[in-house]
Amino acid sequence: MWDQISIRIISRINASLVGVMMVMMLASCQTKQEKKRPEVAKRDTSIKTENSFTQLFIDTTALARFTQSHSSDDSLVNKLQNFYNRRNYQFAWFFPDGMAEFVHTFLALQNDYIYVSGDSSLYDPALLASIDTLELRKRITPTDPLVIKTELALTQHFFRYTQKAYSGDRSVNIQELDWFIPRKKVNPAEFLDSLLKNKGANLASYEPVNRQYNLLKEQLKVYHPLVNEDWKELNSPKTLKLGDSSIAIPEIKRRLALLQDLKPADSTNHFDSTLFHGVRSFQTRMGLKASGQIGSAFYKELNVPVRDRVRQMLINMERVRWVPAAPATDYILVNIPEYRLHMYEKGQLAFSMNAVVGSQVHSTVIFSGKVNQIVFSPYWNVPSSILKNEILPGIKRNKNYLARHNMEWNGSGVRQKPGKSNSLGLVKFLFPNSYNIYLHDTPSKSLFAESQRAFSHGCIRLSEPKKLAEFLLRNDSTWTTGKITAAMNSGKEKYVRLRGSNEIPVFIGYFTAWVDHTGKLNFRKDIYGHDHKMTERLFASPE
Repeated sequence: MWDQISIRIISRINASLVGVMMVMMLASCQTKQEKKRPEVAKRDTSIKTENSFTQLFIDTTALARFTQSHSSDDSLVNKLQNFYNRRNYQFAWFFPDGMAEFVHTFLALQNDYIYVSGDSSLYDPALLASIDTLELRKRITPTDPLVIKTELALTQHFFRYTQKAYSGDRSVNIQELDWFIPRKKVNPAEFLDSLLKNKGANLASYEPVNRQYNLLKEQLKVYHPLVNEDWKELNSPKTLKLGDSSIAIPEIKRRLALLQDLKPADSTNHFDSTLFHGVRSFQTRMGLKASGQIGSAFYKELNVPVRDRVRQMLINMERVRWVPAAPATDYILVNIPEYRLHMYEKGQLAFSMNAVVGSQVHSTVIFSGKVNQIVFSPYWNVPSSILKNEILPGIKRNKNYLARHNMEWNGSGVRQKPGKSNSLGLVKFLFPNSYNIYLHDTPSKSLFAESQRAFSHGCIRLSEPKKLAEFLLRNDSTWTTGKITAAMNSGKEKYVRLRGSNEIPVFIGYFTAWVDHTGKLNFRKDIYGHDHKMTERLFASPE
């Protein structure tokens, strides 16, 4: 509605000019709306009563009335119209003899989401009351207003649930959190089609989420009840080892039992073999050296409140919702806080190896790409920042600096010649990106023995690069193990292109909580502070 000032101004304008302007404005608005209007799926009239899913059909005017009440949400209206057009207006949630059993499959999914996320915005008591009313009916009438309303409300609610549960919090700008793996797209209608086709069975095979999400969700159910457990700080002036006794040991046993590293044990002060294995299990899950001894690093991790662990899991579940479901193809995953590379073959873990990642100052970027080249005996073209901050000062101190480091001028820059002392080692793996990050060998092998391995300038060093090269070239008969070894030690740079299906997707991720292939829940330190940033976004009162 125009305000009074606008009306007075318009009244002074020539009426015909106003008419022309209004026509132009309306035409412009219609053009813009037409451009933005999503495409509506064509109605599939080949579906008849005799070949339909439920033999029940919704009157088109009923759907029209329902969508009119939601006309402000164009996206929802379009999803509903498309879904029912493709079904020729078949019901989805009801059969002639009653409500579909998979209604409860959906409600269980929703309840799980509400429980683990604490987000109750999806809770709809009116819809639940309608479901309760209709649940015991043995005959469904498709013209019954309550049946129609419940059918459409269930579909609408399912679409809302799918977007919230599987896409992640849309208010979070993932690039502000230094996450450059594209957020996955979710198709709620496709998921609902699969649910209906399978009648709610085999959910894991088509649920639009990476399997890590549900694995973490199950672990969260273990940790939630422990939030209010007494978790006072423990410590000891000396390292405890097998055979020792200490007044701290009963409490250590209790906590390890609650965290499932130890079966409920005795409450004695004795450090026995059972406790030894429980300590090693906990150390492995925390990324500590699995010595079986109880020292300061062990206490530091065991003292973390369960409430903080729950938040850590929720933060990583949010991240998991951003990424696609694990591919059924070959792919590489580098988990930065874990300092590990995992190679998957046809979706199954083939092998893993230690990695060195960027330091806090030179953090490794979180992104995805495709490995398409292997470079044997590579040159190392020194980045301008390292040239300025390290190489040039070194040359000023010692005129033989370049020769001593097997380097040479290359135009206006410096490069290191191929060889065992080359900073990239004997092989590197390239995947085009704007961050100048790649995987490579290194002459500094001793760093792989460290439990915390954030030492590089951003690129990722591998403990077993030859193994990765052999795997990537395993289908090329011209590249035997002997030829790979020779190429790595030739001293002559050689590029090998991986083409087509041999190009391997690579994901450089950042997960501080996950469930490993043995079913164990792992936690790692937030080395770049990304969890802290997520806490500020996801929780109202970060501690």
